[in-house]
Amino acid sequence: MNLFTRTSPRDKKSNLYYITLIGLLCIASYLLGIWRTSSVIPRAAFDYSSGPPCEKFSKTISTRDLDFNAHHNPHDPPPVKAVAVSFPSCGAKLSEHTPCEDAKRSLKFPRKRLEYRQRHCPEREEVLKCRIPAPYGYKTPFRWPESRDVAWFANVPHTELTVEKKNQNWVRYENDRFWFPGGGTMFPSGADAYIDDIGRLIDLSDGSIRTAIDTGCGVASFGAYLLSRNITTMSFAPRDTHEAQVQFALERGVPAMIGIMATIRLPYPSRAFDLAHCSRCLIPWGQNGGVYLMEVDRVLRPGGYWILSGPPINWQNRWKGWERTMDDLNAEQTQIEQVARSLCWKKVVQRDDLAIWQKPFNHVHCKKTRQVLKKPKFCRHDQDPDMAWYTKMDSCLTPLPEVDEAEDLKTVAGGKVEKWPTRLNAVPPRINTGDLKEITPEGFLGDTKLWKQRVSYYKTLDYQLGETGRYRNILDMNAYVGGFAAALADEPVWVMNVVPVEAKLNTLGVIYERGLIGTYQNWCEAMSTYPRTYDFIHADSVFTLYQDKCEPEDILLEMDRILRPGGGVIIRDDVDVLIKVKELTKGLQWEGRIADHEKSPHERVKIYYAVKQYWTVTAPEEEDKKQY
Repeated sequence: MNLFTRTSPRDKKSNLYYITLIGLLCIASYLLGIWRTSSVIPRAAFDYSSGPPCEKFSKTISTRDLDFNAHHNPHDPPPVKAVAVSFPSCGAKLSEHTPCEDAKRSLKFPRKRLEYRQRHCPEREEVLKCRIPAPYGYKTPFRWPESRDVAWFANVPHTELTVEKKNQNWVRYENDRFWFPGGGTMFPSGADAYIDDIGRLIDLSDGSIRTAIDTGCGVASFGAYLLSRNITTMSFAPRDTHEAQVQFALERGVPAMIGIMATIRLPYPSRAFDLAHCSRCLIPWGQNGGVYLMEVDRVLRPGGYWILSGPPINWQNRWKGWERTMDDLNAEQTQIEQVARSLCWKKVVQRDDLAIWQKPFNHVHCKKTRQVLKKPKFCRHDQDPDMAWYTKMDSCLTPLPEVDEAEDLKTVAGGKVEKWPTRLNAVPPRINTGDLKEITPEGFLGDTKLWKQRVSYYKTLDYQLGETGRYRNILDMNAYVGGFAAALADEPVWVMNVVPVEAKLNTLGVIYERGLIGTYQNWCEAMSTYPRTYDFIHADSVFTLYQDKCEPEDILLEMDRILRPGGGVIIRDDVDVLIKVKELTKGLQWEGRIADHEKSPHERVKIYYAVKQYWTVTAPEEEDKKQY
């Protein structure tokens, strides 16, 4: 078979006609296109004599026909440019720097009512921009519960209290560590036995007493030993001649703050504590019109107890040892009794060195007695009882929420809280009664569930958070209703729940109604605590909250000051905020990474987990060499 066939002349001629026809059609189409285009683009557009062709072309075509903008996510903010910042170390003498309780600055303020010892922060231009160092030889604290009884000397290198309080069994110094026998001025035999004495007078074991406040706490042995009875105590004392007493408490793993009763309210909401305690705290309770007892009344829950031991209680047997006259001590106790009656308190018992009063459950009867007892007057209704940030103390009685006059005198004003531990997850009265209209019972329960999930996820990022006993002192910088702390309630930790004064809702009262503790704080200022207070810090949306109020590096430097070497940090915030924060923390010697939101990597909120690296001041010999 022949595979090739020969083409005839007739076929060649037909192919030539076909190709010619196709060519003519193409030419016609090209000419038609030129004619149509010329009606849209003026001929002048092709005149290059007056400028580049692209420029001329852009002037002749309407921009409304062309849209080069991206439409996949038009609301995304522009990327943040990272700026490398380095923060130098402060000098060794500043290793215990507390910016708002500075001894030199305090001398500028009046001594009347100890105003000079209360909180006075530096001006913005005076704030240090350096990292507070740990003392040479600093070690990771002992783990709880061992830390209750022992601390490293290198971490709090002060022996003054071991000499000054030697006979009162506060603290002993042996070799390289301090030992805390649990003694106190009024309980040299130990806090445990002292608390047992109180327990024989009022019930400390049924869960009705959960939150306590200890005024003038010393090294906080009272609060330390109440923890074994499921009572959490907010201990406070001033930074004064008893050097480092609050610092010792924190090193032991016991909740404490620097504070004093002077001219401003304590930084806690009304109706916060189930019990208030003063053991020879040297507060002049009967003086200044009884204003300090009125402040205790403000922060006590309805039905709460006030316990007083030490002068003037039992003065008949102790007046010689106190080196005061019988008349003087008798007059002091008479003053206290009068103020307590004017507040409608009932004296429950006085036995040996202990006296206990109880606040009424409501003010139904108390309002009737105002007709006889003219003072103190009830505070005005426009005075917010929960406002307690640089708020002046008032010489007035804080009114309790209204109850029906026909109801029993034991009806709890504002609503009754459940007993611990049910109290932790029960809907708090402030939410149930509608005091906080923005939070519903369903919303509260949902928040509790949400934080259990979040904390579970956190433990996958920070294995030390999931390691029992690794962390003890924890700070939540923006606590809302305390969900983060509640999720850690079964761990051997305590959480300081902070409600920023700039927060939209004042929820600190809710936190206390759950049986948790906390304080108010403005994060543009330093916290009233010592350096290296916390093992772990949690910050939810803090940097977004303060975006227009102060610089992020100011907040980070304060976080670094109060965080222990080797401590952990988790910051939740918008991804662009976290990128900037992460860059700044490089200058603080933190090491960390940004992780996705627990729900999805597509969420804008991310999580930054970091660890503060271990570093201290140089050895004393090296420091001396630098000075020459």
